[in-house]
Amino acid sequence: MSSILEKSEKYVFELFKEKLPNTFLYHNYLHTQRVVESAIEIMDHEKIDIKDKELVLIAAWFHDTGYIHTIKGHEEAGAEIVKDFLKEEKVDSAMIQNITELILATKLTKKPTNILEEIIKDADTSHLSKDYFSEVSTLLKEELKLHGIRSFSNTEWRKENIQLFTEKHTYYTEYAINNWDQAKNKQLIDILKKQKKKRKKKDKEILKAKLKAQYKEESPERGIQTMYRVALRNHIKLSDIADTKANILLSVNAIIISLALANLIPKLDSPTNKHLMIPSLVLVLFSVASIILSIMSTQPKVTSGEFTEEEVRDRKVNLLFFGNFFKMPYNQYQKAINQLITNKNDIYEMLTKDLYFLGVVLNKKYKLLKVTYVVFTIGIILSVVSFIYAFSTTEFREIENIIP
Repeated sequence: MSSILEKSEKYVFELFKEKLPNTFLYHNYLHTQRVVESAIEIMDHEKIDIKDKELVLIAAWFHDTGYIHTIKGHEEAGAEIVKDFLKEEKVDSAMIQNITELILATKLTKKPTNILEEIIKDADTSHLSKDYFSEVSTLLKEELKLHGIRSFSNTEWRKENIQLFTEKHTYYTEYAINNWDQAKNKQLIDILKKQKKKRKKKDKEILKAKLKAQYKEESPERGIQTMYRVALRNHIKLSDIADTKANILLSVNAIIISLALANLIPKLDSPTNKHLMIPSLVLVLFSVASIILSIMSTQPKVTSGEFTEEEVRDRKVNLLFFGNFFKMPYNQYQKAINQLITNKNDIYEMLTKDLYFLGVVLNKKYKLLKVTYVVFTIGIILSVVSFIYAFSTTEFREIENIIP
């Protein structure tokens, strides 16, 4: 490597290190180094004079140095930077002129006029055919966003790349055409595949949204659906609460009876405990009554499980309650359901009927539960009062017997 090339590489490295903002994710020293390597790769397969090689490589090192000053017109700024550097290195004006022209030739819209310009332009866009294209393309997209030039969506960026590949870019040197064009086309195919896949996904989402909107229009109103859903859920919860309360009363009274049978009633045979007969009977009888009422409140009521076609047609049967259809053949039940779901008003009517009969069952449950609580409370109070009265009467008689 000649002395001027070594100085150029070192100068550009220090220049980027000290003055290039770190927001340049793509146009930085690494990109410059890749352009130099690509230029060398092309020139190794082209008949290029050694002096011309030196011109191309110096231009490659300095072609993006203008970014330290400006983005728009960075080629002109880079040409001025290389002029100042080469003048200090005592390079002749003709060589300086050739290098600045090569830097200006890296503009995307400029067509090359000679082989050297073709080489540097192909080297500057060699990343379009490299394996790392996707990575550097993403870096360029983020760089444009960071500098407020434009924020591209993934779809927009794919369109930009497709336009670049198909309309704005072409390789000029024989080596690039023979060795990079095929890889570039492969990159384009990959982008087109991604675009097609994204478009299919988007079309699928649009179709899904349309079908969903259509379903919402054709199905019962959401407010009505919510009303029935909430009402039915609340009725079921209330039924569960009633059953739980009845089970609690059932368990408590069963425990009371068990304790009474095991500990209290066997002792009533003794003459000294006869005064406890009535309180014990009161306790047991009211406990038994509470158990019976608890069982009645939780006892399910199942209907015949059959219905006629006339009843279905006249909407006299609730098809949503298992007790109305559990004995029916499946085909007959399916036919009845098919008749139901063809009419939105019939569905509303059936849901209303189901809600109403749930309410009727709940009313019975809670009435019996209320009576059970009352019976249980009265039984406990009367039992306590009876036991107190029995004990107090016995003590009074014992005192009378002691005191003549």
